[in-house]
Amino acid sequence: MSEKKLKGQIALVTGASSGIGKAIAIALGEAGAAVVVNYYSGAEAADEVVNTIRQNGSDAIAIKADVSKEEEVFSMFGEIIQQYGTLDILVNNAGLQQDAAFHDMTLQQWQKVIDVNLTGQFLCAREAIREFLRRGLQPERSKACGKIICISSVHELIPWAGHVNYAASKGAIKMLMQSLAQEYGPKQIRVNSICPGAIRTPINREAWETREAYQSLMSLIPYNRIGEPDDVGKLAVFLASDDSDYITGTSIFIDGGMAVYESFADGG
Repeated sequence: MSEKKLKGQIALVTGASSGIGKAIAIALGEAGAAVVVNYYSGAEAADEVVNTIRQNGSDAIAIKADVSKEEEVFSMFGEIIQQYGTLDILVNNAGLQQDAAFHDMTLQQWQKVIDVNLTGQFLCAREAIREFLRRGLQPERSKACGKIICISSVHELIPWAGHVNYAASKGAIKMLMQSLAQEYGPKQIRVNSICPGAIRTPINREAWETREAYQSLMSLIPYNRIGEPDDVGKLAVFLASDDSDYITGTSIFIDGGMAVYESFADGG
């Protein structure tokens, strides 16, 4: 049984029906938080996450919302406040890829990725901060007035040919996170980013499902293993808890060393 470091707190995880979001939602629940499992599609998968969290001893509900749509974000936060009274933790995880060579990329492909990956984080962070400010600091809940964790990527640092829209969205998330940390630090609101590298999730299955693909991937990772969703979940619990109370405005890379450019180990 894990320590209940988040007992009595309410967390929202966007895009939490699968992959990294699912692992984070379950980890926060195991740490004692009540968890709102946001999803856009796949109600059955979201309900499975809710059931897992409940079986582990915490409350959870699922809410469908497109985080790129302002009215749907308003509605989701209204439902959270109605159900739980407030919010303590936001994990801005929802994101997607629509890959193309840049000269072939359509405006629709560009805009969809920016809308979900970046505007979605803006809309959810804005509503979370509004609620944190309304409630104010309650030391019995947490040393912080509120915590926001932005799920970014190693590609906020590493360029990614063929994925320009995705990399641009993640680079922008870095500045969004740091600017919010700067603006709301005096209000005891902490904002940080988690920057995963290669994690074993459905979105990047082609990179790890065959022996040949896995070996090729390892040429980029000094630690010589792929990351697991649970690795990210554990880090999210740390950043949401008072154990990290003096950490804000920081990108934490969880990538097995990918950001040190392993491909240059033998020259360059």
